[in-house]
Amino acid sequence: MTNTEKRGTSHEAESLPAVKPLESGAVSAFCEGVAMMLAAGIQTDEAVGLLGENMKPGPFKHACDQVYRSLIGGHSLSRALREAGCFPERAVFMVASGEESGRLENVLRSLAVQYGEEERLFTKMRSGIVYPAALLAVMTVILAFTVVVILPVFIDVYENLSGSVTAGAFAYVNVSVVIGWVAFAVMALVTLVAIAIAVVSRGSGRGRVVAAFSRLPFTRDAMYRLGLSRFTSQLATYISAGFDTNSAMERSTAAVEHPLLRARLDRALADMTSANDPKSLSQAVYDNEVFDPIYARMLMVGSRSGSVEDVLQRLSDAFFEDAVARMDDLIDGVEPALAAFLTISVGATLVAVMLPLIGIMGAIG
Repeated sequence: MTNTEKRGTSHEAESLPAVKPLESGAVSAFCEGVAMMLAAGIQTDEAVGLLGENMKPGPFKHACDQVYRSLIGGHSLSRALREAGCFPERAVFMVASGEESGRLENVLRSLAVQYGEEERLFTKMRSGIVYPAALLAVMTVILAFTVVVILPVFIDVYENLSGSVTAGAFAYVNVSVVIGWVAFAVMALVTLVAIAIAVVSRGSGRGRVVAAFSRLPFTRDAMYRLGLSRFTSQLATYISAGFDTNSAMERSTAAVEHPLLRARLDRALADMTSANDPKSLSQAVYDNEVFDPIYARMLMVGSRSGSVEDVLQRLSDAFFEDAVARMDDLIDGVEPALAAFLTISVGATLVAVMLPLIGIMGAIG
């Protein structure tokens, strides 16, 4: 490389924007594009170079350019992805295992499908939560205005008419104040929760997003299944690459982001590597409740028949489809539930405003 080229490369590196994690859709597009070109017989470095060619400046082109520079420098694709700093750690692990097993194209296609579906789920979640969260925020402001500004006006009116207003009529104001404040408190709480979920779903740190949704009661099971799908897919890839089950388990566990799944896998790995009474992969998975019993038994059968890789890959597909179905059902139910809550809140607001008017009209009449 000439001095001029070095200066140009240095200047380009200095002008590059700060590295940001790629969205799941961009990771899916990258993996799918590289896999298609590898299937056509194009070399990896050339495939990545073509993928970023003629692209508009942005995170995706920046990622392709970074990976391409590493590849032409003699590095492997997995190392190039790691050095780029914008690809998920799991994708780097999977690409490395695909390179070691000679199944890079298959691994890339699998990653493309999973990250594409993940992007669809997060996009659907954002659209299903952000809009209702905005409506909830507006409704909270209206309720706050009602209980802070409007209801005190009615109280002043009642106090001015106290000579001709009965105590029973004044009770309308007290009831409306209670309704208004209760509705406001509940609405504010729900709004904060909805906004927090919306902010988390838009987070750039995918690992933090997974950890956050893994702790929410209504998404915990789906995220656990999604983590299982990723783990079993990577485990199958390592085993097919010739790794022994202990090494494959250790490498696959290292990439797991789900806290509960990671804890169970750590215990299973400890059982497998125990010096006193080491257990097999299937037995350790069964004893530590990593899989449901029926799936653990399927793994046992696969271990005895020598087809553990095939069983793991099928389990990965089953876990992934189950996770997607659960998330779809959850997201489809979020918007109607929030719409119903908004309707109730509007009704509470109207009641809080109308009750004092009814009391005044009854007192005057």
